[in-house]
Amino acid sequence: MASSKRDQLIDTAEQLFYREGYHATGIDRILSESGVAKMTLYKHFKSKDELILAVLEARQRAMLERLHQRAARLPPREALLGMFDGLHGMIGGGTFCGCLFINAAAEYHAHDHPIHRRSAAYKAELRDYLCELLERLEAPHPQRLARQLQYLVEGALSMAHIDGPGEQALEARAAAEVLLEAAGV
Repeated sequence: MASSKRDQLIDTAEQLFYREGYHATGIDRILSESGVAKMTLYKHFKSKDELILAVLEARQRAMLERLHQRAARLPPREALLGMFDGLHGMIGGGTFCGCLFINAAAEYHAHDHPIHRRSAAYKAELRDYLCELLERLEAPHPQRLARQLQYLVEGALSMAHIDGPGEQALEARAAAEVLLEAAGV
């Protein structure tokens, strides 16, 4: 039962942090919306920062698991381009508030802060995932191309957050196709 209360706290906190921001969301609000007692919260997390890290770790695991599952069932090129289709669905899902990790890095901007480092670690793992797919495609300079594709992902996320949801991910996908074609994959 303790695990489900922990998960309940993480799920509620993730929704609130995503919609309202990390600094703007207080512990009392998380407790109120989750229906979990303060004692239970502090049994699982020593601080709000620990809760934020748990939220980011859970989201990171879920996102990377989905990407790896897609890569296991699709050819690498389709998995790469499919990531933009998934991003389009996320942006157009009706509750888009930017990227949980970019938002965290922006609110905890010191590069040595654990929350900023966790956000950077996720982005590095995403880049590694892209690089693995490009290596499977035998793309020239896979690390450079992975960074370029990631810039398209991050740009689509940022512009959808700034301009409002639209076709950003599909436009980024079209640019990704051009990059892949230019690389001969």
